[in-house]
Amino acid sequence: MELNVVHRLAPQTGTGFVMSAGQRLRVVDPMGEQVSDLIAFSQQDTGEWLSAGRSIDYANTIYLTTGHTLYSNRSRPMFTIESDDVGRHDFLLTPCSPETFSIIYGNNDPHPSCFMNLVKGLAQFGIAPDSIPTTFNIFMNVTIDADGQLTIGPPRSKAGDATIFRAEMDLIVGLTACSAEMSNNYSFKPIDFELLTALDR
Repeated sequence: MELNVVHRLAPQTGTGFVMSAGQRLRVVDPMGEQVSDLIAFSQQDTGEWLSAGRSIDYANTIYLTTGHTLYSNRSRPMFTIESDDVGRHDFLLTPCSPETFSIIYGNNDPHPSCFMNLVKGLAQFGIAPDSIPTTFNIFMNVTIDADGQLTIGPPRSKAGDATIFRAEMDLIVGLTACSAEMSNNYSFKPIDFELLTALDR
């Protein structure tokens, strides 16, 4: 993946790539109200992966933003969020899958999904489908009611809003332009991303 080049994910697609420790990933919502699923694995051992549970536990918040660390299942830092224009992302819900559309939407017709897009994007690195855990859902707006009920609202991101993640180890990364209707206010749009060197801002 080229450095300092803006890459565009078409609506309802995904990709996989590698990052070196110290590099930065800038994820941009170019049109507004579009979610991007992010997952990562250690290049040295893909049995080490981005952990929602560890990250939320150590931050003591479900709303991770600027200055927070995203940890692996082995409690090692994988990403630091360096900057965040939106401040509201989700780390509770799994990537949408074919089953998502059958169970939640009642739709059994073929439908693009973040899970299958991640499967395709990460297959080149030998990562099996069952190894893909809960993703960090950039720009996804999930709130929790007093009784524990989850509400998925329109993303708060506006056109051009971005989040920058600094890799804290050598990573294999999966990224999508989310395919779930509710997550994106029922309109599918692209996601832009850029890999920056350790010295770029």
